[in-house]
This record gives sequence, C-alpha cells and structure tokens, in this order.
Amino acid sequence: MKFTRQIESAEKQYLQILEDFFISIYNEKTLSSHGIEHHRRVWNYSKELLKILQLKSTMLASRLPAELIIACYMHDIGMSVDPGIKHGRYSRELCCRFLSKNQLPLGDWKIVLEAIENHDNKDYAGINSMNEVLQVLSVADDLDAFGYIGIFRYSEIYLTRGTDPKKIGYLILENAGKRLENFISTFGHNIELAKKHQNRYTIVDDFFSNYNDQLPYYHFGTKNPSGYCGVVETFVLMINNKIELEEIYLHSKKYMVDPIILWYFSELKKELSAFKIYLK
Repeated sequence: MKFTRQIESAEKQYLQILEDFFISIYNEKTLSSHGIEHHRRVWNYSKELLKILQLKSTMLASRLPAELIIACYMHDIGMSVDPGIKHGRYSRELCCRFLSKNQLPLGDWKIVLEAIENHDNKDYAGINSMNEVLQVLSVADDLDAFGYIGIFRYSEIYLTRGTDPKKIGYLILENAGKRLENFISTFGHNIELAKKHQNRYTIVDDFFSNYNDQLPYYHFGTKNPSGYCGVVETFVLMINNKIELEEIYLHSKKYMVDPIILWYFSELKKELSAFKIYLK
C-alpha cells in the first residue's frame, strides 16, 4: 500500500497549518539544526518509508499519513522549551495545543501523542510495536541523523546539552550505530533503500572516526581550528556566539581557512540545498 492519495490528502489538510504553528512557536536561532527544515525532511523520509511499509495491521491504515504528518512536524517542537532528552514530553504538550487550536479532538490522536513523546528513545526499549506512527517516525528521524546534515545535527545538540567535545565522537558513533540497526531491522528488506541510507550513515561514521583519531593531538580553544576537530570547534563557536550557518557562509574566509573545515561546510551546503530543491 503506497498511500499516495492519503499522503496528498494529509498534506492538503494539515501541511500549511502545521508549518504556521511550528514557525509561531520555534525559535530557529536557539537550535537551528532541529528547526522547520529538519521536520520537513523527516516528513519526506516518512513518505519514502510509507511506500515500502509492511503493515502489521491494516486497521485504520487510511489514517496513517495524516497521523504521521502531524507527528513529523510536532516531534521536536518541544526543543523550543527544553533541548534535553525529555523534549518529547514538551513536544506532546505543544501538539495538544495544536490539536485544540484546530478543533481536532485529542482522543482521536492518542497514537500520535504517544509517538511524539517516545520518538527519541534511541535504545528502542519498550517501544510499542503496534504503534505504526512511532515505528515510522522513529526511523525517519533516525535517517535525518545521517549524512553531512547529520554531523551538524549531532554536534549541535550534543554540544548544546553540554557534552564535552572530547567525548562526543564516541557517543555519536554509538548512537548512530543504533539508529542504523533500527532502520535495517525495520526496513532493510528494501535493498535499494538500505544501500542508500547505509552510504549516508557511513559519512557520519567516517567523520567521527577521523575526529576521534585527531583528538589526542588536538587542543580546543586555539585561534586556528583545523581538521575534523576544527569543524566541531566551529560549531562550538557558533553556539557560544549565537552565530547562524548563514553567517558562516557569508564570511567564509573568516571561518573556513582550514581545508577540511572548508570541505565539510561545502558538502553541508550542497546537501542542505539539494533537500530544499527536492522538497519543492
């Protein structure tokens, strides 16, 4: 079941009001990697997964795209309140506000609220396997943690949470590995899709493996960031000084002196631009 008509109907009914609500709540300057573009991409990945989803139950399958689009756009909105690991609870509360604002009875969207609150359980323990919204949302969110965008997302959120730069590489490799396993265990039967996203995972794995190799010889706080550690140090600079990506690119000669830093931000820009063009 490819859900083509249901996806079109869900977008027609909910896409604009979801985007309007999100933009009215979320401050992009606070955590730009998890702003509206992240949620658009997660919805896009969800549509990709719907095409190959093997449903355990066909009951209420016609509602799944509508439930998913709301879950995709609301799952990280709680980071506007708290970027910590409990942001799912705040996202659920804000989704309740969205539903009430649009006269959508809360009782009709319990499965969505459950998915939003529990989507960031990356140990995947206790996840309700019968909640197909949570199943797809969790994987779609995982897929957006791969590629050059994933490197940015991971770095910004870990650093914002106060994680020591000397530890984030190891933590990210462990977390990304779990995300890949979750994707493969759920959707690995589609060889083409599995290969596509394994390649995107490899970008993150290679980057932070090189980052960890550089760590013993790198000193954070220098005036001349360099290499893979220098990329993360640039993210530290952005967070501490509330500098947005646009400014990094606008003043590239100031921030991108080192060839690896220049390479990374060039690849990130290409990936971000490609997604924006694709989503149009």
